[in-house]
Amino acid sequence: MKTGLNFLMAAKRSEMADLHQLARTSALVNTTASFIHQLQRERGLSNLYLASDGRDAVSARHDQLALSQAAELALRSGLEALDTDTHRAAHGARLFSRIAYVMHGLDALPALRDAVRQRQWDAERSTAAYSRLIAGLLAVVFEAADSASDPDISRLLVSLFNFMQGKEFMGRERATGAALFAAGRLDARLQQRLLHLIESQARCLEVFHDFASPLVRAKWAECDSGPALTTLERMRRVLSTTQDDSPLDTRWSRPWFDACSERLDAMRTVEALQANELLALCEGRQTAAAQELAALERLDRTLTQTPCLTSSAAFLEAPDTPLAQAPSQPLGSQLDRAMLELLQAQAQRLQTVSAELETVRASLNERKLIERAKGLLMAHRQLSEDDAHRALRRMAMGQGRRLVDVAETVLAMADVLPVRTG
Repeated sequence: MKTGLNFLMAAKRSEMADLHQLARTSALVNTTASFIHQLQRERGLSNLYLASDGRDAVSARHDQLALSQAAELALRSGLEALDTDTHRAAHGARLFSRIAYVMHGLDALPALRDAVRQRQWDAERSTAAYSRLIAGLLAVVFEAADSASDPDISRLLVSLFNFMQGKEFMGRERATGAALFAAGRLDARLQQRLLHLIESQARCLEVFHDFASPLVRAKWAECDSGPALTTLERMRRVLSTTQDDSPLDTRWSRPWFDACSERLDAMRTVEALQANELLALCEGRQTAAAQELAALERLDRTLTQTPCLTSSAAFLEAPDTPLAQAPSQPLGSQLDRAMLELLQAQAQRLQTVSAELETVRASLNERKLIERAKGLLMAHRQLSEDDAHRALRRMAMGQGRRLVDVAETVLAMADVLPVRTG
């Protein structure tokens, strides 16, 4: 007959299985971050190449393709290692759907690269295609953060996801600015996009700072300074203050790209530090869970060998003192209380974990609401993603409300929003 201890051990084994899957997912997040970094650089060099009519970044882009392809192979290997048994994989439906979308994007990469090489696409179309794949990769990281069952691991994943999202906005800024300088003329629409990307970076980095460890925050503070940032800010001012259709110095395209790249490389070191923290935490959690299961199994063997030493009587009265402070009690009573304390500790831990997870996931839930509201505006008003986000921001600022509150209002009015066509 199964006892309470049998089910407690089953709970611990289930926890270990979840941690094992989470460790694999966290390793995949690290590999994904590395691939995104290479893809971001490939996107930027492709922009230089296209905006300059094939004169600039020819050899650099060729060399970058090799790095991107190596990172892609590592990512595909990580995806292959994932456990796709849906009976065991937590949040498998959403995570695997995101991965399926990414796989289609990876398969389409050769065609995109050929279109860029032959200059069949312009810089804006190329940027949009690369950005679509990177957004899909970031969605995989988002699902990993949303599915984590350990609050400390979830905090690190939320921090890492927001940092990666901020880094992607920086990557898009690099691509947009490179295209503007290489073209030699200011485009007001791209200028507005650039300002939106800078603002979006700041918002992501605020959330990152709220959830990151002190070590990671200190590392970012160290990276977020220096001559490269000063150079970048100076060129940002040029792009943000130049009038529409005014000339730009094409010689600045390469310094802009290099300054942005230096910042992105610094962000990659912070990203890698967070990923290593995540993997170390997963390993520590797995080790602790294994030790706890071993202790339960030892207790189970003791009770199996001498079943008369325990009863369920201790359940009827709460223990007044911890077991360690009551050595004079008979062995049977000690085992009785030990069993009850284990059950109470497990229940308390699960309650604490649930409360902490709810707090950590609040930022992810807010993002979901905002993304849904943006999608609604894009569909009903035929807006681009940037324009939809700006519309939400304008409403929030005009009403003095939080962005997420405005998003909830927009979603509540879904049935009455006007539909525009053409």
